[in-house]
Amino acid sequence: MLSKNIETALNNQIRIEAESSQTYLSMASWAETHGLEGISKFMYAQSEEERVHMLKLVKYVNERGGHAKVSELKAPKISYGTFKEMFEELYQHEIFVSDSINQLVHITFDEKDYATHNFLQWYVAEQIEEEAQAKLILDKINLIGDDKGGLYLFDRDIQQIAVASAAAAK
Repeated sequence: MLSKNIETALNNQIRIEAESSQTYLSMASWAETHGLEGISKFMYAQSEEERVHMLKLVKYVNERGGHAKVSELKAPKISYGTFKEMFEELYQHEIFVSDSINQLVHITFDEKDYATHNFLQWYVAEQIEEEAQAKLILDKINLIGDDKGGLYLFDRDIQQIAVASAAAAK
C-alpha cells in the first residue's frame, strides 16, 4: 500500500509527465509548421515517450492500492522565436523533471517505501539519458550557429535520433 503522501507525490509526477508530453507535442507542431520535419518527428516521438512515462506511473499507483488521478494540465507554450530557443527550453524542462524525480525518490527514503524507491530507479536512469541527449543536441545547435546548411543537416540528422529512439522503445 502506498502512503497518502507518496500517492500524492506520484500523482504530481503523473501530471508533470502529462504536461511534458503536451509541451513536446506543442513543440512538434511548431516545428512542423516551420518546415522542420526532422525536428517535428523527434518532438512527436518525445511527446509519446513522456506519455508512456505517465502511463507507467498511473499503472504503478493503481496496482499499489492508490488512485492515479488525471488532472487538469497547464497549457504549453505554442510558439518559439527559434528552434534553438525551443531546444533550450526542452533542456531546462528535462532538468526540472529530473529535480522532481529526485524529490520523489527522497520522499520514498523518508517513508522507507523501498518498493516505490526501486520502481523510481528506472525514471532516475531515464532522466540521466534525457538530460544528456538534450545537452548534446544543444551543443550541436551551438556548433551550427546561423548556418542554414547546418540547420538542414541537423534537421535531417535529428530525425534519425527519433527513429532510433522509437526502435529502442519497442
